[in-house]
Amino acid sequence: MKTLLAACTALVALAAAPASAEWAPRRPVELVVSGNAGGGSDTFARQIQAAIQKHDLNPTNVVVVNKGGGSGVEAFIYAKGYQGDAQKLVTGTNNEWVLPLVTKVGYKGEELTPVAVLAFDEFIVWVQPDAPYKTIMDMVTAAKAEPGKIKFGGSQSKDTDQTLVRQIEAATGAQFTYVPFKSGAEAATQLAGKHIDANTDNPAETTGQWRAGQVRPLCVMSTERLADKTKMTADMSWNDIPTCKEQGLPIQTAYQQPRTVFMPGKVQPDAVAYYAAMLKKVSETPEFQNYLKTTSQTGRFVAGDEMQQYIKQNTEQLRPQFEKDGWLVD
Repeated sequence: MKTLLAACTALVALAAAPASAEWAPRRPVELVVSGNAGGGSDTFARQIQAAIQKHDLNPTNVVVVNKGGGSGVEAFIYAKGYQGDAQKLVTGTNNEWVLPLVTKVGYKGEELTPVAVLAFDEFIVWVQPDAPYKTIMDMVTAAKAEPGKIKFGGSQSKDTDQTLVRQIEAATGAQFTYVPFKSGAEAATQLAGKHIDANTDNPAETTGQWRAGQVRPLCVMSTERLADKTKMTADMSWNDIPTCKEQGLPIQTAYQQPRTVFMPGKVQPDAVAYYAAMLKKVSETPEFQNYLKTTSQTGRFVAGDEMQQYIKQNTEQLRPQFEKDGWLVD
């Protein structure tokens, strides 16, 4: 009788355990990067991985895997194929929901699960150090005088970088030749090698070339100058870079790119909540805060309904431009 009672008690306790226990990963978590090694998404993912490991924020290992093919499409299609798998995360930007708008791809934005935004990239227009342009409007004037002559590089086509170039063209009447590369890091290298005349990307992807004197910042696409006054070169800090608005560019709003984390579709809500809470802790670590400072990103954590609303608003903002340019495919 005692043996039977003990067995029944054990079964009741076992049955009750899952209901009271919080969800957590039981095997290594794969952190998939929708970009190539050395790019902004790769650096972002590895900062997350490092913070998780140093501060013991996850019970299992986190492994970074790069799948940058097709402007990041490869990573999102990969995630789509693992519906319900709560051991996979995907880092990207707004390319997760933008790419299906402008390219026929094997997934839809809503087929993945939004988890969080941890930061927003600012965008800087860079030129060669000996370029004759002192301001963005000097370059616009030159582009108007000789349409298409100035080669403006960026990461991929019909993505964030080219979208910004098209906005500059639409606001000024200038005409550039846009040259897409596999990543912002590659575009920065091409500018440093004087194979293109200008490029635009987030600060992190061109910091090394700037410090080496191989490129020069023209202006930042922000409503205010960047806050960091730490000298990056002998005579300039991020704060010394004028805004494009200061230089007369008739675009009044800031241009930012979110750093996002998604999961496959059809994952349980408690797993999404777990990762959102973990990533919130990541965003608060000293290492991640230093990463934001050195790359001049704007730290802002967004998750849940707020992230869903951000995705909706960003889509509504970009769709008219994509339609005007003939990019829409949906």
